[in-house]
Amino acid sequence: MKFARFITREKTIRMGWINEDQIGVVEGDIFGEYRRLEATLSLNNVTLLPPVEPGKIICLGRNYVEHAKEQGAEVPESPLIFLKAQTAILPDRGEIVLPVQSEQVEHEAELVVVIGKKGRWIPVEQSLNHVFGFTIGNDVTARDLQHKDGQWTRAKSFDTFCPVGPWIETDLDPSDTLITCRVNSELRQMASTREMVFTVPQIVAYISTVMTLLPGDLIFTGTPAGVGPLVGGDEVEIEIEGIGLLRNSVRNS
Repeated sequence: MKFARFITREKTIRMGWINEDQIGVVEGDIFGEYRRLEATLSLNNVTLLPPVEPGKIICLGRNYVEHAKEQGAEVPESPLIFLKAQTAILPDRGEIVLPVQSEQVEHEAELVVVIGKKGRWIPVEQSLNHVFGFTIGNDVTARDLQHKDGQWTRAKSFDTFCPVGPWIETDLDPSDTLITCRVNSELRQMASTREMVFTVPQIVAYISTVMTLLPGDLIFTGTPAGVGPLVGGDEVEIEIEGIGLLRNSVRNS
């Protein structure tokens, strides 16, 4: 099932569920008790928002061997985690704004885990029980600043550097699903999640040994090889099999 946050023409923010090209209101808490109303609104008549308001945005670095190679880096022995600022989040069809501080901003297409159940020290074999669903993300990165700083907070956290959406898919097998990224219709990235160094269950379990995971937290699971530059006027499309398509334009600040 697909769940989305949206704003109506009357400027009311609601949670909804999607049935083909229609959306219906969800009353209650999607991470707890909720009730689905009939899907009577056309998706064309609503504006989609980021599907959740996350407490934390946790990301993995170098989780695909070929991406680590293209960055001239070693594959980590354990998951390499970092955080993006919540203020970086951007909805489907929002504009990625290139900051004046960087001359090399790049796209990173990723499968994103949406946590649905609180957990700490979660066993690997139980970790998917804490996952509500999956969405699409773009871990936009100021590559020159990443290399200059050594640590990645600034390079990853500019406003608009976290496109996510368009919705959450709860019925997805994350072990072997295709990720593609196109910029101006040119294929840049294509790989299956089976190529991950660390699987989704391993990632969730590992992060829970460091911090408590809460409903609505997002986990970016790493990007495949093929990351590349973005310039003003670009159109980025990230597609994940079984979820859908995340579209964002790019403009100069």
